[in-house]
Amino acid sequence: MDRPNAWKGYTEQDLEELERFADGYIDFISQCKTERACCDRAVEMAKEAGYISLEQARDQGRTLVAGDRIYAVNRGKNVILVQLGEKPLEQGFNILGAHIDSPRLDLKQNPVYESSDFVLLDTHYYGGIKKYQWVTVPLAICGVVALKDGRVLQVNVGDGEDDPVFCVTDLLIHLAGDQMQKKASVVVEGEQLDVLAGSRPLVVSDEDAEAAEEGSPEKLAAKEPVKANLLKLLKEKYGFEEEDFLSAELEVVPAGRARSCGFDGSMVLGYGQDDRVCAYPSLVAQLEAGDLERSAVCVLVDKEEIGSVGATGMDSLFFENTIAEVMELAGVGGMLPLRRALAASRMLSSDVSAGLDPSWASSFEPKNSAFLGRGLVFNKYTGSRGKSGSNDASAEFVARVRKVMEQGEVAFQTAELGKVDVGGGGTIAYIPAKYGMDVIDAGVAVLSMHAPWEVTSKADIYEALKGYRAFLKYA
Repeated sequence: MDRPNAWKGYTEQDLEELERFADGYIDFISQCKTERACCDRAVEMAKEAGYISLEQARDQGRTLVAGDRIYAVNRGKNVILVQLGEKPLEQGFNILGAHIDSPRLDLKQNPVYESSDFVLLDTHYYGGIKKYQWVTVPLAICGVVALKDGRVLQVNVGDGEDDPVFCVTDLLIHLAGDQMQKKASVVVEGEQLDVLAGSRPLVVSDEDAEAAEEGSPEKLAAKEPVKANLLKLLKEKYGFEEEDFLSAELEVVPAGRARSCGFDGSMVLGYGQDDRVCAYPSLVAQLEAGDLERSAVCVLVDKEEIGSVGATGMDSLFFENTIAEVMELAGVGGMLPLRRALAASRMLSSDVSAGLDPSWASSFEPKNSAFLGRGLVFNKYTGSRGKSGSNDASAEFVARVRKVMEQGEVAFQTAELGKVDVGGGGTIAYIPAKYGMDVIDAGVAVLSMHAPWEVTSKADIYEALKGYRAFLKYA
């Protein structure tokens, strides 16, 4: 059951729309490299599309009716958008759920140290990565620093045209004989992923050092002049001190814009496409939805890469609480109507799949693999070691989804995550499934998944948009 290449069926009008959408997507992932940035941009786009906040609707005492559009934000890293449809809410929602966190390096709470006339920043990696891939590539530092006075400072250094960048160093090949004999998992170890942040010492006269306050960079300069210079720069340019790292969330990500890839420009090379390549078309499909029979929901969550845990992960009660609030404002509050609505809902867990890579073909089973350019990918199940940890969608729901894709004229394919027993992975699908709703994974095929730079097909991104639109309209 080979699926045709989607590029072969496009008209000139299709190609123009595809390229416009790809351009918007490239801008999104280039500007939104953290979950906070994705959340902020999603809220901006939602407001432009006529959404109001749940708090505003609640404060106004509004009674929600068909066509109303509501958004809710959780700690700046998790957002839910709801558009009410004509059917009673107890009959369920059509839900698109994606995650907006991606593998990266996080600065530790006490990260700054000086060694051998360099100042470095200590990190802890986030999510599943091949650690050796993160050395010697240009890096940016993005995130927030929360101060004790209540202010939250935005930090984004490395992506601006005139910004400096950062890197993790590697051992030169001339001295790497022992290193080259190690397993790939320990060629570079976690504690070696320290970010090179400076080498210029702070020059302070003896008199100025003597007069300086204890704890100031000028006083520190006698013992650790390079670290002192960095701390002085951070205070003057960004407004925070070393102790403020204790309440900071600073993420180290690849620097630079995403780009079209290939001589034909048919692909996208960029950071964080797992899972923003699904989050962005899910968001756009939700915002573009016209009049709907069933109410539509787009859920963008954090922490999927580390198990969907915490207050901003899918496993928190934020999703359930938000739906309960919306139903209350629509006049159908209460536990029983909520449970009925969740059980009657249908969801696409909008997450990526592994694209068959000809350079590593031995890890894939071609009959059940995703191919770049062949459209939206459905994974009936993921998991590993006998589908462990998987949501396994029912045959009836798969049939319904097939019909929806045909109604929307969507190019789609089905896949598993590589050969049996080679590996595996998971998504958020099993978590909403606990309510009794039907859920299936539906996303875009990716090459080099979890690497600093990942590859996707523009055709697949476009078909994902079409597929998510069709699901909201017809499911």
